[in-house]
Amino acid sequence: MTFLQRCAGCAALVGFAAVSGAYAQVSTIHSASVRTRVFNDVPGSTLGVLNNYPSGITFADSGVSQAAGFANRHAWSFSSDGGTTAYQFHNNDYFQATFDLTLTGNPISPRKEAGFLLSTTSSGDIQFIVNTDGHEVVQFGGIGFYSFNVNNSITYNSGDKITLGITYFLDGNGKNALVFSANGVNSPVQEFASGGIGDGSTLGGYFQIVNDPSNPANAGTAGFANIAVVPEPSILALLSLGALPFLLRRRRG
Repeated sequence: MTFLQRCAGCAALVGFAAVSGAYAQVSTIHSASVRTRVFNDVPGSTLGVLNNYPSGITFADSGVSQAAGFANRHAWSFSSDGGTTAYQFHNNDYFQATFDLTLTGNPISPRKEAGFLLSTTSSGDIQFIVNTDGHEVVQFGGIGFYSFNVNNSITYNSGDKITLGITYFLDGNGKNALVFSANGVNSPVQEFASGGIGDGSTLGGYFQIVNDPSNPANAGTAGFANIAVVPEPSILALLSLGALPFLLRRRRG
């Protein structure tokens, strides 16, 4: 479902967005806060980090191998203060976030995974990820589960580039909801039963590499490129283009 289709079918959404102050807040995001070794089960690994937000953020972790321990995880979050802290979304901070992701595993097993991490204060962590060993493109946690493999025949192989997106919006039922997209294909709308993401939620990306005790060369890289987050449903842009009256006429017609 495109943005125009949603707006044409929901005048209440247009009205809400036009008067909401949340859009100006989301538009202040201009940087990324990086947190390395969120999981640090293999502290002796060699980690390289490049933060050139919004053009790119890269994590490269090698030598992830020791006798015991699960995994290393590295993450970044959208920020509005130069990367000092993660931007805290309010419950009605509607947004659309996208990036191009390239995940490489050497070897592909044990698992290397990367993608979106939406940490909500209402429903816990909602993840939208790809992985190298299962070739999955899946969303899980929080309010539901959706597999692009099963439903859309979209799979992921190590080294591929895939465009992932998350949209948070007020839907035609008057409920806060999420839609996930992979290479331009949208998931069904997933509504929050009550409320929404909750004040103080954070959004960004992460890379996780599972420990391999038998392979000292175990390594992986996650590159996030063309990172963007904009107010959803982009009412500010529509107003500047004079498109809002047209949408309202379509609704009345």
